[in-house]
Amino acid sequence: MTEDEVRRIVVEMTTDPDAEREYELRHPDCLIDIPQSGERFDREGMLEMQRNFPGGPPDMNLKRLAGEGDAWVAELESDYGDERGGVFNVCVILEFKEGKIARETRYYAEPFEAPEQRAQWTLPAEG
Repeated sequence: MTEDEVRRIVVEMTTDPDAEREYELRHPDCLIDIPQSGERFDREGMLEMQRNFPGGPPDMNLKRLAGEGDAWVAELESDYGDERGGVFNVCVILEFKEGKIARETRYYAEPFEAPEQRAQWTLPAEG
């Protein structure tokens, strides 16, 4: 897979998310893991979870994409809104087979304030 192909897929999944469209981007044998919650979904299970997600999908913004061949990592920012938990940094590991997502592992992290005592060693954040 080329970066342009993967970027197109990730943008399709994150811009105006649609469970049925996302279902078509996944390989029939796809597995989706969310280690923090201990959940594992197959393609059909993820479709139903997304169709029934409380409040609909979050607003997502792709921050970075890295990888080559059939293994890629996407860094995203997902905004669920204040009522549903706020903003999360998301890392998605994607593995492809036959041009479709065959394996997906999602990690979610809440932003936090850095300790003041480390400020002297930090660099400016990328914007």
